[in-house]
Amino acid sequence: MAAGPGGRRGSRALSELLAGRVKKQKCTFESGQELQKAAVHLLSCHQNLNDLLLEVESSSKSTEQSGPETQNAFSESFVVSILQEQASRLGVPIGILSAKTTATNIDQICNISRESNQAALLNLEQRKKLSYLLQTVKDLLVPNAFCRLLFCQELWKMQNPPVLEVVWHLHRGNIVSLGELLESNSDTSAVVEWLCSSLCLLCKQTDSSSLDVELSGHILSDFVIMFLQNGFQQTSDLGKKVEFQKIHHICYAVLQQMLTWVLDALANEKQEDSSKLQAVKCWLNIFTVTMYKSTSFPESLQQFFIHTLTKILTYNPLLKASDAIHMQREWSFARTCPLLTTLYRKLFVAFSAEKLMCHLQQILETHEVNWQHVLSCFSTLVVCQTEAEQLVKARQAALEGPAVFMPYAEWFKVSFGNASGYHGSSKKALVFLFEFLSELVPFEAPQYLKVHIMHPPFVPTKYRPFLLEYITLAKTRLADLKVAIEDMGLYEDLSSTKEAVQPQSQALEDVEKAIRIFENTGKIPTSVIEASIFRRPYYTSHFIPALLMPRVLPEIPDLRIIFIDSLKRADKIPPNLYSRYIQACHSLKEKLLQDGSTELETDHLKEPVEQLKAELDELIMLITDQSKHDAVPAQIALISERLMTVLRHSHNENEAASFIFQIQLNICAPKLEQQDQCVIDLLLTSFCQNLIAASYFNPPDRQGPCLCLFVKMICGHRHLLPALLTRLCQLIYHQGPSLNDAHVLGLAAFMIHLNESKFLIPEVNIGSQVAAAKGLSVAEYWNHLLVCRTGESIAFCMRFCTAAVAYFLCKFPSLSHNDLCKLLPSGLIKKLQYVVPRLSLEARGIGHEEEAPELSWRSLSCPSVNYMKTSICLWKQTRFQELLKEKPFQLSFREWLLFELEVQPEKDILSVSERQDFHYWALYQWYLPASSASGGCDGNLEKACGILIGTILDFSQRSELDNCGQLEKSEFSVHNRTVDPDILCRLQEVVLELGCRKTSPTGCWNDKGHFLFRIFQERLKTIGNGSAVGERLLRQQEMLLQKRILLSLPPSFLIMMCRRGKKMTLDCEDFFHFVNTELRNVCYRGCALSYDITAHFLRGLLNASLDYEEPAQAVNDVLKTCRTECPIIISSAALWWPRLEPVLCSQWKRLFGAPLAQELQRLRKCQNSATSFLSLEAEFSLSDIPWISAAFLHFTCQQQAAHGRMRDVLKRVGPDTEQLLVCLLFFSLMDLILTRLAPKQGPEVQKSLEWCLEILGCLEEQGISWLALFHSAEKGRGPYQILHSAASDQYVSLLPIAFYSLTPCFHQNLLNREQTFLYVAVDMYTQLLRLYIEGENPQRSDHGGQSLHSVKHVDSLEVITKARRFLLHSIARCPKKSFLHIQQLQNPCEEFDPEVKAALFHSSKPTVAEDFYDEPVLF
Repeated sequence: MAAGPGGRRGSRALSELLAGRVKKQKCTFESGQELQKAAVHLLSCHQNLNDLLLEVESSSKSTEQSGPETQNAFSESFVVSILQEQASRLGVPIGILSAKTTATNIDQICNISRESNQAALLNLEQRKKLSYLLQTVKDLLVPNAFCRLLFCQELWKMQNPPVLEVVWHLHRGNIVSLGELLESNSDTSAVVEWLCSSLCLLCKQTDSSSLDVELSGHILSDFVIMFLQNGFQQTSDLGKKVEFQKIHHICYAVLQQMLTWVLDALANEKQEDSSKLQAVKCWLNIFTVTMYKSTSFPESLQQFFIHTLTKILTYNPLLKASDAIHMQREWSFARTCPLLTTLYRKLFVAFSAEKLMCHLQQILETHEVNWQHVLSCFSTLVVCQTEAEQLVKARQAALEGPAVFMPYAEWFKVSFGNASGYHGSSKKALVFLFEFLSELVPFEAPQYLKVHIMHPPFVPTKYRPFLLEYITLAKTRLADLKVAIEDMGLYEDLSSTKEAVQPQSQALEDVEKAIRIFENTGKIPTSVIEASIFRRPYYTSHFIPALLMPRVLPEIPDLRIIFIDSLKRADKIPPNLYSRYIQACHSLKEKLLQDGSTELETDHLKEPVEQLKAELDELIMLITDQSKHDAVPAQIALISERLMTVLRHSHNENEAASFIFQIQLNICAPKLEQQDQCVIDLLLTSFCQNLIAASYFNPPDRQGPCLCLFVKMICGHRHLLPALLTRLCQLIYHQGPSLNDAHVLGLAAFMIHLNESKFLIPEVNIGSQVAAAKGLSVAEYWNHLLVCRTGESIAFCMRFCTAAVAYFLCKFPSLSHNDLCKLLPSGLIKKLQYVVPRLSLEARGIGHEEEAPELSWRSLSCPSVNYMKTSICLWKQTRFQELLKEKPFQLSFREWLLFELEVQPEKDILSVSERQDFHYWALYQWYLPASSASGGCDGNLEKACGILIGTILDFSQRSELDNCGQLEKSEFSVHNRTVDPDILCRLQEVVLELGCRKTSPTGCWNDKGHFLFRIFQERLKTIGNGSAVGERLLRQQEMLLQKRILLSLPPSFLIMMCRRGKKMTLDCEDFFHFVNTELRNVCYRGCALSYDITAHFLRGLLNASLDYEEPAQAVNDVLKTCRTECPIIISSAALWWPRLEPVLCSQWKRLFGAPLAQELQRLRKCQNSATSFLSLEAEFSLSDIPWISAAFLHFTCQQQAAHGRMRDVLKRVGPDTEQLLVCLLFFSLMDLILTRLAPKQGPEVQKSLEWCLEILGCLEEQGISWLALFHSAEKGRGPYQILHSAASDQYVSLLPIAFYSLTPCFHQNLLNREQTFLYVAVDMYTQLLRLYIEGENPQRSDHGGQSLHSVKHVDSLEVITKARRFLLHSIARCPKKSFLHIQQLQNPCEEFDPEVKAALFHSSKPTVAEDFYDEPVLF
């Protein structure tokens, strides 16, 4: 087997040669062992060891039939035996011979690469030879027939070092590790140089083929991990032996030199060729953190990244700080070499923003730095790491624009414009700041000097010379630069990279931006107001002339005219200038008319619009020609250019458009200028035509990105977005049902692509109170446009949503389920879940169900599309049904109810019976059995009832915006919104079903009480109990709506049944609590509920008692409980008894046919007694509960207008009526307060006051104490606390006004007789002052927001003045015994009126005679 000059001869293997010999000659060997010995002898005479080591693969082929074990054994034994025989002949160990032979083979393999100048990678033939060789070496390693150390030394002895790929294969195959190879060479510098040059060559070869790219990645990954592990040791590795320090030095040096190579290339980026930059880009892949995810040395990785970052920032530190100040604008993120920013970003991944900032600060404090690298690093940090925005406090960050960091002017004001700034801690800090700013002056750009002058740092008065000195220096520098501080624009952008503009141009930009801000806020911008005061020269010389440039005024005032008028009304435009402006505009119009030019305002758009239309027509031609699809992006760019020209003609579009942070439009009455509508219609028509034309040839997934690019192009013109969304509102919200199928399909697809570009669209404010707190995203905006109120709008909603979802699924068929859920607007799916089952029995699972055909775009884009069939087809699609299982797409029971409540029954597409069937299916088959996780009720009827009630209340609270006043008012309406009677019927049915099982063996419904009132209380908790007027009105509105819910339910539902022992009882505790805490505070006349809720409760009480053996006793027990637990019900019954009596008596007779219950008879007797007494037919019969008799007498007097003869009435009351008169006074005081709060609802103020004074006079004549009425204002005190419980908290809190209205009856005998008079008077006075203060500062309110200022026809200061005068006069006249308990009121007096406190203190001191006769305290 002789070797040729190139290695082995031919391609025939040893086994083949032996096989041929067998055929030609008869075998004379008796066994295989003899045959093997003969073959070995033959080879030993003609062997070539280099070829022998390469024969292992060929030899294995002949024995592959024997199995892998026999094959390996044969190869190993054959090669080893040959080498052993050769080694014994040469007298050297077999390990040395095999190592030298292998090194020679590797040298021969590598020589081919060196000849072709590809010294880093092998070609395919070389890799094949090397693979054979390394397999043989692995076989030699098993019997220890290979010397690793000698092999390494032989490699270094070669004329040229091995190719890097060879070394990697040796390392990867565990033959010789890279560490062993590096340790075996004594010339460290040569090893480092070889490694670096090889790595550079490797990086340059990565673009030759995909195989080379993948292989290079593996080589770099394995080597860099080894370099990192040895070059940056962890703390646990620091104690290693000295012999390991050599490999540490080599690895560290290689990484350092490669980094220097990268930085050199980046420093000379413009001079370097593209191949070197491509190689640098390849090397940067070693900084990808995910490459090290399988390693276990995070400490070494962080050390390496920190070291790299340090070296980058300290590389070639030639520039001074002054140069950095001058050049920093050129080192922003956008202008930095992309490779350098890529390197930064890769390094940042390994650290938190806080750690990065600490390290950067440490570098700046301890090293000379390369300022270009430092500032570009800061820019990359703030752009790429959002967390760094809060940490970076550098001017460089402001260069990246307001989206990344606040403008420099704003940052400078925030940082230094107040006493709490960085410089405010000491004089030393202040001096340092001005010294630093002064040193920067020669190098500062004019924009920054302007900021420092216009917004100077806050300086205490005594340090003003420092500031004045700096301002003088800065102004001098600006003068040298020929820049006038007075010409600084209102909205000058310091982050802009553009050159400074002339004052006239800057003023034009300022005017446009100010108008845009005025459009969004409706107010004159603050910057304009400030300029008119503090920057008068610029305002009058540049801004006003730019604003008042003559033009032809439109017939309908535009924004510019409205803005000018606002400035004129604010006296910010001199009248003479305004007059000259109007005159100049008229003159211009007349001149144009005289010249024969009739195209004054709109016709100048004709040519640009025609050009735009021509380009849009060209786009359709390109889309229909499949061979020209590549030209579509360029055509869209041309359309964008034409569109910009149109907008520039119509709106003078410029940077002011960037100030549109929120789009304002009125969804009910969208207004659009004619030229804007012309442009938008052109664009929308073009989109629809393009879609239909493209669909004729291909389905959406094969139409390419042309439509998406078209919509993105439109969204890029931000000034056009308000007009676009307004036009879409007109088409969909107002004209939707009248659109044809092509329009529906086009607008639906347009919506899908618009949602793709949602990041380009600002929030939308539609003028709704519901959405006033925040703007709407574009997806939420579409939900407001797609309404379901009438049969036509429901059908349109189905058509539109079906087209949109079908287009989306056809456009993106390969999207994963997760991506599908992220990109598809959930509102479309929810609308379909509502409308499709509503219109189709098949979607409900009722009737014959056919197998769903495949969703075809062709059926949707054809002229005669059947949307009902298409929607059913879509409904049955597997992908659609999978979407319905995802939480964001599930239509909850509450959302379904809100949709259904929107429908106007009289305009519904369903009949009454069909709508009832749909409600039953949705409630009992869909949502009641469904789990709460999917929006259902978990089979819980009580939960379903709670959702029904809560949703009805939410719906009623909505503003009238959503229906635009289309719904007529009804009995159950708020803001022109009507609740569907069918929904109320479903609620009543559920309540009745709950009522059938409302008793249980254990007692009441459940331990938590009546679930209905629990729902009410939870809703009221979310509203809060604040003192602001808006919160109080919202709470009152909620209360009235909750009352309407109660009235719509069966009366007996208010009352629970409980089993106490063996006896069933009626439990009204929850209703009583609801009345006492909520309804009592929105009651009628201050101490009575409205008739409807009073009658509802009493009727429910009679109905509920029907289930008892003794119904009369059950009613008696409840009404007795009312006296103490909920007295306002009794007082309400007293007010409304003339209307209640016939209702309750007839109901009792119908239910029981027995005499009226005793407590009802008591109420009737009180009414009869009061009526007879006032008609002079009988004496007044006082009941055993005086306050109830007083209530009936008071309200009967009111109804019979008996005020004129009140004195006679009071005289006839009779003896032993002290409590009756006091209670009568209380109810009269409530009427007096009513006349102050709501004059139209009660008697006249003077008559009420006279009535109160008559009663008070009667009490005084009889010497009856009545101060307890006011003394019991504190809960739990006084005998008349029950009266306070029967009155509104608002009325009780206003008792101080009533008290001081009674002063004409306060005489000396009252002061002497009543020891507590002074205490009550002072208490009422302090409460009066507190009411006044709470009116001035509502946040301090403790009375539910009530204040003295809410009282009508009352001069607050006059009331307080009279009360104070009376109190000071009374203090001096009161006996000493009146001051016994006055000390606890002195602190409030000191807070509100120190003079009153002083008077109390002075008058309470004993006289000298009293001191003399006081007995001493001896013990």
